[in-house]
Amino acid sequence: MSYMLLIHEPVGQRATRTEAEGRAAYAAMVAFGERLAAQGKLKAVESLSGMDSAVRVSHARGQAQTLDGPFAEVKEMVGGFFLLQDVTREQAIAFAHECPAAQWCTVEVRALAPCFDESRA
Repeated sequence: MSYMLLIHEPVGQRATRTEAEGRAAYAAMVAFGERLAAQGKLKAVESLSGMDSAVRVSHARGQAQTLDGPFAEVKEMVGGFFLLQDVTREQAIAFAHECPAAQWCTVEVRALAPCFDESRA
């Protein structure tokens, strides 16, 4: 089964790090991804930019809306993800515990699944 590890980090946290601290955190995440890849468990991984460049798109009451970030009401942002393949739920949770980001963020474990409930078919 495939699982995604979503890295939820406090907005503004990156700005509190020195460049050396930021590079060290990034290097730890890259090394973690390389370990997953070496085990054949990594399908994809990406780091995401901050909220300043984010854009939200929605359609409400037939009107298209676009809102540029940053978003004042947001306390966390998705900072990146690891997409795992051929793992059990327990393995995905174990990998989340090993993820360096778990030291400064929340790592959410989510199974990939269709956006409908197949049991109702």
